[in-house]
Amino acid sequence: MTPEKRKLDSVRARRAFFIDMDGVIYHGRFLLPGVKEFITWLRRSGKLYRFVTNNSLFTPEELSERLNRMGIATEPREFYTSAMAAAEFCISQRESPSAWVIGANGLYEALEKAGVRITDDHPDYVIVGESLSEYSFESVGRALTLVLGGSRLIATNADITGPGSYGLIPATGAMVSPIEIASGQKAYFVGKPNPLMLRRVMDGFGVHASQSAMIGDSMGTDIRGGLETGMCTVLVLSGLTKRESLAAYAYRPDIVIDGVGDLVP
Repeated sequence: MTPEKRKLDSVRARRAFFIDMDGVIYHGRFLLPGVKEFITWLRRSGKLYRFVTNNSLFTPEELSERLNRMGIATEPREFYTSAMAAAEFCISQRESPSAWVIGANGLYEALEKAGVRITDDHPDYVIVGESLSEYSFESVGRALTLVLGGSRLIATNADITGPGSYGLIPATGAMVSPIEIASGQKAYFVGKPNPLMLRRVMDGFGVHASQSAMIGDSMGTDIRGGLETGMCTVLVLSGLTKRESLAAYAYRPDIVIDGVGDLVP
């Protein structure tokens, strides 16, 4: 048996799989090759799995419907987003927390479900996530005023870019940077690579990191997050990272594959 085959078998033997979405499952509106076969294998093998995404734009219901339209039947409970992680973080830190938000439906719904009050009157937190309409010079200025007034700055993820349908698009890390620079305050990033996000899902499953695998396309978020959580890490080359760029990182994934279809025996 070759070393590569042994590595694949070791990954396949894991009990729980944490799967990034953008660049792993799809690019924008386009489903990637091998995804249907991979999801079918997970289900037939009785694996535990969650789609774990740093994207805070969408609710689990919207993400489920998106995959359903692509031909992958899913339910909202199969998704965990950085918006959900941000909401749980706020609740864990303060009693009856409040927040002012730059974001989209996914972030607002997660905060409201968790009991975080949305207000611009001296909120405990300013929370920034991806936004298609709310992000503006005016909203950045309001966020800056609130942070300078004592609100803590949180961002759903540190991603600078993400894959869109036809190329890279700006993500939360880029959107929050003007507020960081102008205020002199660094945001607390809740999403990957913060182990907090992955540990929330592991705790829900009741599994240990040694039983789990993180599958993603980003060395800086997915692979680093899995590594720092103690999971097996699988890098797919179907998204942000190219094989030739691996030498730039001090750490390595446990295995590198072209796409999730390669995990199907």
